[in-house]
Amino acid sequence: MTALPRHIPITVSYRGGHPENIHHGSLAVVNVQGELLASVGDVDSPLFTRSSLKPFQAMPLIALAADRLDLDDADVALLCASHNGEPMHVERVASLLARVGASEATLACGSHVPYFYSANGRQPEPGAIFNRLHHNCSGKHTGMLLLAHALGQPLSGYLDTQHPVQRQIAQSVSHFAGVPVEQLVRGTDGCSAPNYALPLRSLAHAFARLTLTDPDPIYGPAPQRVAHAMCRHPELVSGQGRNDLTLMRAGRGDWVSKVGADGVQAMASFSRGIGLAAKCSEGQLVPLMVALVSALDQLGWLDAESHAVLASLVPPPLRNAAGIEVGEMRAVLQLNGPLA
Repeated sequence: MTALPRHIPITVSYRGGHPENIHHGSLAVVNVQGELLASVGDVDSPLFTRSSLKPFQAMPLIALAADRLDLDDADVALLCASHNGEPMHVERVASLLARVGASEATLACGSHVPYFYSANGRQPEPGAIFNRLHHNCSGKHTGMLLLAHALGQPLSGYLDTQHPVQRQIAQSVSHFAGVPVEQLVRGTDGCSAPNYALPLRSLAHAFARLTLTDPDPIYGPAPQRVAHAMCRHPELVSGQGRNDLTLMRAGRGDWVSKVGADGVQAMASFSRGIGLAAKCSEGQLVPLMVALVSALDQLGWLDAESHAVLASLVPPPLRNAAGIEVGEMRAVLQLNGPLA
C-alpha cells in the first residue's frame, strides 16, 4: 500500500486562544533549475494535482495549433480555466467548440451548478437550467477537442488514456514536471479527464518553468503564451469571487496562479523565476489560502497593496450567533530553506 504523505500543521483554528481545528499540509518553493528553495512538510510524495495541471494540459494545443485556430489570449486563458460558468465563460466555450464543428453535447465533462453561486453566496434563479458549457472544466475539455481536431484524430473518446490527445498531454506533464511518463501516477479527475499525481516540488518546478523567457526546446513559446494569457485574463481563468482572480490581481502582472480541487494551489512569479505548490490535506480551500498568504509574506512577495487585495482570502474572526468574537484562524507554517 502507498505510504501516506507526511503533512504537518499549516493552519490552526483557535477558540478562546486554544487550538480547536488543525489543518495539515505541505508546500514547496522551487526555481527554474528545479532547486528546492523553501519547503514545509512533504514535498516528495505524489499528490493529485487536479485543476492546477490545466496549463500543461493545454500546452500541446497551444504549441501545435494556437495560430492555426486563431486563438487569442482570452481563448488561451479559458482553456486553462476552472471557471465560474458566467456568461463570458459559457459564450467563449461555445464559440471555441464551433470552430471545429463541435457542440455542448461533444463535451464529456458532465454538468454542475456553476461555481459563481457558491463563490458569491448566491442561489440560482428558480428554474435555471445549466449544461456542460457551465462546467468549470469545459474550457479544458474544449482544448482537448481542439487538439484532437488539430491532430486529425476523432473527437470521440478524447478522454481515453490511449487517445493521442491524452498521450500528448502525458508527455507535456512529464516534460514540465521532470517526471518520466512511465512514472506518472494516473487517476481520473472530477470531470472524467485523466489526472496525474506529482510531488509538490515537481509541480512547483513546472510552474517555475512557465516564467522562462527563452523558448522551450519542445513547446517553443507556448509556456510563455499560456502563462501570460492567464495573467492577463484572470477573470476567465476563474471568475468573480474566486481565489485565482484575487491572487493574480494581487500580483499585478507578476503572478500566474492555478487552483486545484481538494486543496491544491500552484503559482509562479515571473520576476523571480520561482514556482510554488501547496496542498491542504483535508482538501479545504480556506485554510490553504490562510497558509499560502503567510508563505508569500515569508518569501517577501507581498507589499501593502498585495496584502490589501489578499485580505479577502483570509477569514475574519469567528463570531457566534450572538455576534460575539470567539476565535480565529491563523497560519502556523514556517518555511524551511534559504528563502525562509
